[in-house]
Amino acid sequence: MIWQVIEIHLRRLRHNRVEWLLTFVVPIAFFSIFALIFTRGVGTTPRVKVVLVNGAAETTDSAVITDRCQKVLDSLGENEGLKVIRGSSDSTTVDRATAESMVRRGTATIAVVIDQKDEQLAAELLNDASDQVASQVVTALVTREIMIGLAPNPTALPRSRSSSEGDRPQATDSKQNEQADFAEFVRNVASKPEADASPSLDKVSSIGQPVLAPPQIEVVNVIGEGKTNPVISVYAAGIAVMFLLFGATTGGGVLLEERENQTLERLLATHMTMDQLLLGKWFYLTLLGCVQVTVMFVWAQLVFGLNLIEHFDGFAMMTLATASAAASFGLFLATLCRTRGQLGGLSVVAVLTMSALGGSMVPRYVMSEPLQRAGLWTFNAWALDGYDKVFWRELPPGELGPQLGVLMATAFALLLAARLLAIRWEVT
Repeated sequence: MIWQVIEIHLRRLRHNRVEWLLTFVVPIAFFSIFALIFTRGVGTTPRVKVVLVNGAAETTDSAVITDRCQKVLDSLGENEGLKVIRGSSDSTTVDRATAESMVRRGTATIAVVIDQKDEQLAAELLNDASDQVASQVVTALVTREIMIGLAPNPTALPRSRSSSEGDRPQATDSKQNEQADFAEFVRNVASKPEADASPSLDKVSSIGQPVLAPPQIEVVNVIGEGKTNPVISVYAAGIAVMFLLFGATTGGGVLLEERENQTLERLLATHMTMDQLLLGKWFYLTLLGCVQVTVMFVWAQLVFGLNLIEHFDGFAMMTLATASAAASFGLFLATLCRTRGQLGGLSVVAVLTMSALGGSMVPRYVMSEPLQRAGLWTFNAWALDGYDKVFWRELPPGELGPQLGVLMATAFALLLAARLLAIRWEVT
């Protein structure tokens, strides 16, 4: 008898495509997605978007100092770990005010300002604090380039007594020589006591080489400074959008239930048209989604200190657009499927995939550039970018044009697709 029970379930599994999908395909798909994120995103540190500023050009008339700063900026621009964002012109450098505006608008993650202070090159990083990794990466790269620029002869950097030419294996080319010399140079500088550091090249070590002090690097958080709970809006938006999609697909599944119990046929036999039926359901799901997201953010304000009242206009616009797109998505999946079981399996795969790529589960800034571009095919990414502009960057509602445009276009396109798919219910 036990074997008969097992045999019945095996036969059921063999003929149930949805169960096959959820049992074998979905785990592999999500393993692949997160493997790509954490091996090609976090593991390899995606390129940081930076904008370069020659501070000396604004603060001094000395051509020598300006050229020294520009040399460091040019070296940073060639670094493979950075993605230099250009201004309105073809130049790689912009003025400080423009750079700060670009960071606030999200065009760049960090603005690197190189200037000379106390007769030494120094850097100021205008940082977006939402990316907690970028500032550390850029600080290390800027420190390296400034120290190389300060060295009187980069090919003859200070070496320790134990690392003479006879003791160390010869490098195969000049590039390896430079990397090996710089590694020893950094170790020598890092080992110097802080009290012995000097901003100039006047001091000389016991082996006759100049001692360089680490450059002054100041990180200024132009976004995130003074916020009581800076990342709570990111979490609230990510979770709200994901469960908004689940709620919309569940609500759209009522169409399939009405189809199965013949309620749909009786509704269409009256004066109600399919257009009216779909629009009625779309308006209901949109309003329900708006209430669902509002409850989430009100809770975030009451319990976690999210500042909702001051940003309510932008929040209302983003919530309405996101809820309307989610409602269209739910109706599209419902009209695409033939049974409630198919809808359940397909909705789980679709919603979780969009949430993973769109940033609801993992912040998009830790993903590699190909995955970030792939995430733009989900409206999770556009919705989260919109909420980010409202609560984190505190931009006016006029800056929400791209996000609102994509979400409303998605809502219209999916609702139109649902209407075309529903034609089969009118002719049967």
